[in-house]
Amino acid sequence: MTSKYSMISSIASYLPEKVLTNDDLSKIVDTNNEWIVSRTGIEKRHIVTDEKTYDLAYKSALLTLEKEGITAKDVDCIIVSTITSSDKSPATANKVQAMLGANNAYAFDIQAACSGFLYGLNVADSFIKSGKDNTILLIGADAMSLVTDWHDRSTCVLLGDGAGSCIVKRSNNVDKRIVDINLYSDGTKYNQIIVHNSANNNYMGHMTMNGPEVFKSAIKCMSESMHKILSKNNMTINDIDWIVPHQANARIIKSLCEMNGYPIEKAIISIQEHANTSSATIPLALTHGIECGKIKSGDTLLITAMGAGLTWGSGIVKL
Repeated sequence: MTSKYSMISSIASYLPEKVLTNDDLSKIVDTNNEWIVSRTGIEKRHIVTDEKTYDLAYKSALLTLEKEGITAKDVDCIIVSTITSSDKSPATANKVQAMLGANNAYAFDIQAACSGFLYGLNVADSFIKSGKDNTILLIGADAMSLVTDWHDRSTCVLLGDGAGSCIVKRSNNVDKRIVDINLYSDGTKYNQIIVHNSANNNYMGHMTMNGPEVFKSAIKCMSESMHKILSKNNMTINDIDWIVPHQANARIIKSLCEMNGYPIEKAIISIQEHANTSSATIPLALTHGIECGKIKSGDTLLITAMGAGLTWGSGIVKL
């Protein structure tokens, strides 16, 4: 049985207990709180101690299932977006499935870096609309501290750990649905952001990034995808209640809004609380927006992200 629409019905997030402030970082690398805040908007980040990426994903999933009022056995599919899987195989999603006891679900990972949650949302939307599944658990989770070179000031100040998840399910309500999603990639810019293989055969190496080029690419790619999806759906920014951008850098978000005439007051910004958590930033921002009373049921959201690959895209969601 096909469904006319799919919808995001519940969303929650989880952050590790340990907090690393900008002042803490100044003891590790040549930086200070003023420098970090002025250039990134980040005030702190949460980092794992003995947790793995699958632990973050599992804990956010528990919170989402509780909000939805269902059990793991009600889930048909589990999709995890991550670039920090503890093992190359099997998928983090399979570990989460086992931890949840979701024995009626099939599970797999998506690797599209910071755009991964949006890519996963596109897959979930398609599966629901096709009639294949009724209830999908979509998770974005990354422990970026595990790929951080803590002596590289250009990257270590930007990254943090966290997870967020949502339930995507059937909807026949035009006012509560995933309206549209567009996705893009450009492999010719592969080298702009890379998590390298580790020389000592550990499962992950450090991330390197061409910061100035990534900054320019992020604004260009997200701007174009936002314009295209609004135009395709005969909408303008005035039809949008909240813009929910990838939380990579507050300056990128500000520039994105200023260059396109979008009011910065309509952008959900949560990077100050958790830094760039890659796949987790969109669900973390959504959770932040809901918990602080900005995003409300019935709002129309414009979600956008860009990540390594390069991968990018935008989505319109009526929550």
